[in-house]
Amino acid sequence: MDSTSVNERAAVRADTSRAATAAWSVDAVEALYALPFNDLMHRAQTVHREHFDANAVQLSALLSIKTGGCPEDCGYCPQAARHHTGVENESLLSVDDVLAAARAARAKGATRFCMGAAWRGPKQRDLERVADMVKAVRGLGMETCATLGMLKPGQAGQLKAAGLDYYNHNIDTAGEFYGEIVTTRTQDQRLDTLEQVRDAGLHVCCGGIVGMGETRRTRAALIAQLANMDPCPESVPINNLVQVEGTPLHGAEVLDPFEFVRTIACARITMPTALVRLSAGRQEMPEGIQALCFLAGANSIFYGEKLLTTGNPEAEKDAALFERLGLRAMELGATPEAAHARR
Repeated sequence: MDSTSVNERAAVRADTSRAATAAWSVDAVEALYALPFNDLMHRAQTVHREHFDANAVQLSALLSIKTGGCPEDCGYCPQAARHHTGVENESLLSVDDVLAAARAARAKGATRFCMGAAWRGPKQRDLERVADMVKAVRGLGMETCATLGMLKPGQAGQLKAAGLDYYNHNIDTAGEFYGEIVTTRTQDQRLDTLEQVRDAGLHVCCGGIVGMGETRRTRAALIAQLANMDPCPESVPINNLVQVEGTPLHGAEVLDPFEFVRTIACARITMPTALVRLSAGRQEMPEGIQALCFLAGANSIFYGEKLLTTGNPEAEKDAALFERLGLRAMELGATPEAAHARR
């Protein structure tokens, strides 16, 4: 056996054992990516079992409460007004419509209901309407999450007061690559909103997108940046680019599915207590790749028929896959510690 390989693996093991307390360098995460696939999967599954019930998956539903017309220029997004994708600019949904969708999601097993709006940031009058939605969904006994764009001072506190549990605000990609994907805002602006969310006492849902033409090192830098947040996000959605005709990233080279699985595994190892969500792009994944993602430590999915403006596997199909894999829905409010105690 090659002694260099042995030493590299020992270094990775040491880094993994310090995952909960030590900062992750980009080099260290890149070393994880470079492990033989079976070794990486074993490491990720070991970390996963130390913190979670390995066969429980948290089910979230996502509803677009305000679709289209966004002034941003995100290269991946079909909701940008400047991209000709066929997505119409629609008005904000009513509280009754949102509540009906939440009830349907709860009936199908979802425990968290996420509300997304295509805004650069919410106006105060719109935020007040979203707060009413949050209160209504919370009244159903579900966890609540919102993704509304960049927040102004005080708005995170208003959402917290309405009963919001999580705020989703992805950093999209590594800082050095960010300007290649978005030019109408900076990543620092995203980080400022995340700081406000933390200060308001909300849980953070923050992840990124892969398959946008970035290098493996860029993917490693994204994972390192997320893992080094203090604290790291409680929920980490890992999105695989869904290519939509009319967006600048349509036609990008498709990411090797095994590289996506490696990304899930690296997220699990570096963020042991986070819910790692297998998010956008799941509809395009063969069931075997999805199964590998669960083995690599993914333990959260968006569950239902639609993910904002792109398709998502139907609940019945997901239920059938769960049955074949012996997976089950995670209980509402489960924590890593509680899940571990039940094992």
